Amino acid sequence: MSDKKNRQHGFSMADVAGKPVTYRLALASGTITVGEKAFAMLRDKTLPKGDALALAEFAGIQGAKQTPSLIPLCHPISLNRVSIHTRLNEEKFAVDVYAVAEINAQTGVEMEALCGLNIALLTIWDLTKPVNAALEISDIRLQYKSGGKRGDWVHPDGLSASAKAILDDN
Repeated sequence: MSDKKNRQHGFSMADVAGKPVTYRLALASGTITVGEKAFAMLRDKTLPKGDALALAEFAGIQGAKQTPSLIPLCHPISLNRVSIHTRLNEEKFAVDVYAVAEINAQTGVEMEALCGLNIALLTIWDLTKPVNAALEISDIRLQYKSGGKRGDWVHPDGLSASAKAILDDN
């Protein structure tokens, strides 16, 4: 019986055996709006649970590393590097978060960047909710990826100035 007939629901990991190993990079971004009071406490590192931005950066790295255990069909990969970048947005009382994941492999790191991003955003939520329960996560997106047979890809809306700066630092 063929493999297709054995798969009752049609699930399988992508076969990357024939793909060449290339350097791949992904950048994802998102925003959490926290409100004026929580923003001031977050900025001043006076939230009841501690420094939300420092912990979010650490948690985001851990989240990216756990991607294959959280998303069933993701390949387990050995990441070269993951970094989480937070930018305070005083006008919107928000934090813009960026996640970068890098690898030399046969498969990309978009899901790792997105997973790390979401864990960082949720960590900020968790540490900020005692001050303001009316939080909002928005604008989650893959902004950029490189490597593989398609080469570079940029989100159709373009890159923000912060995203460009982060990519330039890589």
